[in-house]
Amino acid sequence: MDLISQLVKQRKLKKREGAQLKMEAKEKEKTQEELILEKKILSENALFQLKSKLTGTPLRETLPEKIPPEILNIIPRESVEYYKIVPLLLRKKEEVLEVGMVYPDDPKAVEALKFLTRQQKLHPKIFLITFSNFRKYLEQFRAPKKEVEKALERLEEEIRPEGGKAIKKAEFEKLVEEAPVIKMVGVILRQAIEGKASDIHIEPTRENVRVRYRLDGILHSSLILPLKVLPAIVARIKILSRLRIDETRIPQDGRFSAKIGEKTIDFRVSTFPTTLGEKVAIRVLDPTEGLKSLIDLGLSERNFKVVKEAVKKSYGMILATGPTGSGKTTTLYSLFQLLNKEGVNIVTLEDPVEYFIDGVNQSQIRPEIEYTFAKGLRQIVRQDPDIIMVGEVRDEETAALAIHAALTGHLLLSTLHTTNVLGVISRLIDMGVKPFLIPPTLSLAISQRLVRALCPFCKKRVRAQGEAKDYILSKLKNLPASVAEKVRVGKTIFIYQPQGCKKCNSKGYSGRTGVYEVIKMTDALAEITIQNPTESQILKEARAQGMVTMEEEGVLKVLKGITSLEEVMRVAEEK
Repeated sequence: MDLISQLVKQRKLKKREGAQLKMEAKEKEKTQEELILEKKILSENALFQLKSKLTGTPLRETLPEKIPPEILNIIPRESVEYYKIVPLLLRKKEEVLEVGMVYPDDPKAVEALKFLTRQQKLHPKIFLITFSNFRKYLEQFRAPKKEVEKALERLEEEIRPEGGKAIKKAEFEKLVEEAPVIKMVGVILRQAIEGKASDIHIEPTRENVRVRYRLDGILHSSLILPLKVLPAIVARIKILSRLRIDETRIPQDGRFSAKIGEKTIDFRVSTFPTTLGEKVAIRVLDPTEGLKSLIDLGLSERNFKVVKEAVKKSYGMILATGPTGSGKTTTLYSLFQLLNKEGVNIVTLEDPVEYFIDGVNQSQIRPEIEYTFAKGLRQIVRQDPDIIMVGEVRDEETAALAIHAALTGHLLLSTLHTTNVLGVISRLIDMGVKPFLIPPTLSLAISQRLVRALCPFCKKRVRAQGEAKDYILSKLKNLPASVAEKVRVGKTIFIYQPQGCKKCNSKGYSGRTGVYEVIKMTDALAEITIQNPTESQILKEARAQGMVTMEEEGVLKVLKGITSLEEVMRVAEEK
């Protein structure tokens, strides 16, 4: 008996409703399980408890936190995704492989499992797992591609010294220019682009080399390679980046460009010596992903309006604040799209230059030859600039020069490290800026964080209950009146949760969006800055301007279905 028929038998569905559901399943090419959850007829746990009884398959409610790579690779990724089969535990002595299946009642899936385990002389023991647990499993499942495996086989043969002799430097340099290493590094880079990763980490462990990708702000393991291939891979990346191949004792920084598919991508490389060997971190700079409009960044209507007003001025400072990786530089680049016109001269000082922009004079600082932000800023003002971008105001000298540039009729964009927008004024004062100089120079301060955006194709609408509902209501009650009047919630509050589908690779999330705090300089804020610039006084003025905090803006985006409550709370904890 199938699930829908069982629900009709249990009187949880009427016969007519059951027949309609079965017809809908055929028309939409969905499984009964997917439709039952979509229609909220049963909770996921109740559904799979019922399915366990019907199929006689024991339900595995929790998965191991970490599944070893040798078990992950027993079943190819394509089979895992298509049949929804996951290897869980290998009992070598008994030659038994414990597997989780979403559809143990699917004859094709069972046949595929038997074929795969028969090849490796293993006997499958099947457990039922839920959709949620299958998605969690996919987060840690990153099997190497066949082309990597082939390149690895060839590379291992070539780096094996004959007669136990070590490979000479000249031979090693020749080796890393040959096909196996080139192919392997190429696959690592291409996977990052195809998966829309922002960073690649190639790092040695005691037993192997781990390759991880940062997707939507979170690192995921992808490839596991033998430790002996690390020097060849690192050397290949160094050659591409024009770094010293024979220097392994100190960190090195470089960059290179490569054409991946139809796009030319920039890669920013940083090597770092560890006790186990050199670690490589690569920032992936895809111009089509990195250069976004202000609307695409996720600015609210009020924040967008305030920012546009600030960039229309011909002088003053616009400061973006937040921790590393919060998207500050991306925000400044987005402002360039409004400012970059034929009649203006834009000059930047960056560390490093992330994206190359036509029409903008970009310069990279080099502290090793004493070309710092402060020294560069002294030179920039002699270049007849209209608009200046300084990568970061990080010391007293740079702060003083930035203030001077803004006072002398330049529009200056920069970043600052503070936890929120309320701390910008006190941070400038701590850096030696006189309070009376801040009102005529500081036009706007933006603080931001990034949250993962829900996949629009599979997000699920649910009722907020218990702690989740209390949390939302506690944030809504403090909203400024101008914002609160536009937010309407009743006794029942609906939010959205991640599910996972083919479109988002079963992650439930697709891309990231920003949550912001934006405050502008006003007469009232100028008076506070000069007399008593405490965070409580600044917050009072910010509220009068209609500012919402990042956490509050996050909650508003939860109610709109843009992100999940878990994401907002995760970012709030990082503050």
